[in-house]
Amino acid sequence: MARRRNYNKKKTFGARDDTNARKGWNELVRENAKWESYYKLLQLFPAEQWDEFKTTCQSPLPLTFRVTGSRKHADEVLSLFKTRHLPNLTDVEFEGNKIQAPKSLPWYPNEYAWQLDVPKTVIRKNEQFAKTQRFLVVENAVGNISRQEAVSMIPPIVLEVEPHHTVLDMCAAPGSKTTQMIEALHKDTDEPTGFVVANDADSRRSHMLVHQLKRLNSANLMVVNHDAQFFPRIILSDEPSKKKAQLKFDRILCDVPCSGDGTMRKNVNVWKDWNTQGALGLHTVQLNILDRGLHLLQNNGRLVYSTCSMNPIENEAVVAEALRRWGDKVRLVDCSEKLPGLIRSQGITQWPVIDRNMEERKKEDEGMINSWFPPSEEEVSKFHLERCMRVYPHQQNTGGFFITVFEKVVEEEEEVEEPQQKKVKLDTQAPVKKEKLPRDANEEPFVFIDPNHAALQTCWKFYGIDDKFDKTACLVRNATGEPTRVVYTVCSALKNIIQRNEDRLKIIYSGVKLFVSQRSDIECSWRIQSESLPIVKHHMQSDRIVKVKPELLKLLLVDSFPSFEMIQNEHIDDDFVEKMKEISSGCAFIEVIRDDENKENLFLPLWKGNRNVNLMVCKEDTHELLYRVFGIETTAKDNPKAQAQKNAAEKKSEQDSEKESEKESTEPAVEA
Repeated sequence: MARRRNYNKKKTFGARDDTNARKGWNELVRENAKWESYYKLLQLFPAEQWDEFKTTCQSPLPLTFRVTGSRKHADEVLSLFKTRHLPNLTDVEFEGNKIQAPKSLPWYPNEYAWQLDVPKTVIRKNEQFAKTQRFLVVENAVGNISRQEAVSMIPPIVLEVEPHHTVLDMCAAPGSKTTQMIEALHKDTDEPTGFVVANDADSRRSHMLVHQLKRLNSANLMVVNHDAQFFPRIILSDEPSKKKAQLKFDRILCDVPCSGDGTMRKNVNVWKDWNTQGALGLHTVQLNILDRGLHLLQNNGRLVYSTCSMNPIENEAVVAEALRRWGDKVRLVDCSEKLPGLIRSQGITQWPVIDRNMEERKKEDEGMINSWFPPSEEEVSKFHLERCMRVYPHQQNTGGFFITVFEKVVEEEEEVEEPQQKKVKLDTQAPVKKEKLPRDANEEPFVFIDPNHAALQTCWKFYGIDDKFDKTACLVRNATGEPTRVVYTVCSALKNIIQRNEDRLKIIYSGVKLFVSQRSDIECSWRIQSESLPIVKHHMQSDRIVKVKPELLKLLLVDSFPSFEMIQNEHIDDDFVEKMKEISSGCAFIEVIRDDENKENLFLPLWKGNRNVNLMVCKEDTHELLYRVFGIETTAKDNPKAQAQKNAAEKKSEQDSEKESEKESTEPAVEA
């Protein structure tokens, strides 16, 4: 059926990815006889649930999001949603129908994940829902809220990442699960000792992954570009013992490429493209990725294998073959007591193998792969495939997902050789189109700078940065190795990995901006970038940090370059003015002490001039802080500072006109 798209409509936070849900697309048929025949044959759930299952698969996904950040910060954003929005979204009627109120996902910790099962027409036309959407858009833009499908949140939770863990995400793009793991790494600390390596096989997707992850401002992240089936060994030291030299990860996520029939509620093309060959063709690739992940896993480490498919060929068949190969060295973890409130089904132990012609095949048939077939009775009792988790769309109005948790019980006795990079053909629906990399993709080398370099020495002294901060972990991204424009910082562990693995890792991204070159006519020509403030603020002892009153923050958010004279005349914060006058021009910082101990203090950069100051936060942060701290609502078109400048200019123009009028009225008349 022909499709038309209205390109004048912009995507918003509430817009869904499914084609059918977009205004301007014609209705697409959500039917597939082969899919229906296959899943009825599998009998994954009682037959009386089939109609509900199919109807749910044919309907759009609800909007789901989760609150992110440190505990105190996340609690504040959550409280904002629950107090200012939730009451107005309860018992709402629209065109005679009662709208279901937003609800928290019962299995997600601390009520940080929510579901809004609301049609877009309601969001557009109902004032309260429109205000909530604006709130979500702003908080999403600054990283306080992440839009993520509910079932996609499960794998990172059961992976149980802690701040000291080394973590590998083998197939990371587009990055929502990676984001969760980085957040877990930073739980209750700005300086974790562990790190996350996010990998994707596609070069362009690897660069796009950076855009999703860099907003987290984590120095404990590295993005790399490798085929997960052949992920290289990472060397930790030059010692002769291979076991000591190779990095083994504490936590690994294998969210592998799959046929994706669990996503058919948002990816409508799955309906017309689905066939049994998709799963059969991907099975070997999925198995290779899982097997490689288990080789890279630390003893007593945890690996999560997951797909957004409901097909056992991609799920239990892959898991069973891995257990067959690894024997007693790995086991499946029973997660039945975890995630209370999540409705899920057990893994299955029997399934038919159906070919592309919808005919059932036997193991001895020509062209069959043994691992496609179900385990023997002896293997069933040994493997415990019932410990796998299956989440079906109709169980709690979600997508479909499969999750299995492995634990490595015994380390391999001998180091496994580097896998040979023999490509396994992906049996995908369409050929992959080669695309150019993003414009801002940086492929320059990572070069670490001597901490005694003159430029860095100036920064250490100017900002009062102590020696507990790892000054050896600063780098630049240029071939000269000289700090010309930007200096980055990474965590100590990643510095070691980058230096020792430049020849074996294709590193796309690592490090957060620490110093950015500014004006050269001031005492220090480098300013600290806001991305690194959560890290470096703990190491600064400087008179360039000034504690201020909330009233001053409000002024700085709505006024560009307010003068010291104006601040002093209005007695907004006299102490601030005095301290600012004592320091030289350049980058400085304000710390806003909140009255409520349950709310985090704010630490923000500003630029100190000779006669005025300017708060250095972007438009999105300005809107978010105005609403979160002061309850001031804005629209997407609002620019408080620009408006303040315009008002000031108009006021000055009026004053000049008045003075000119007064002057004219006092001057003697001139005869013609």
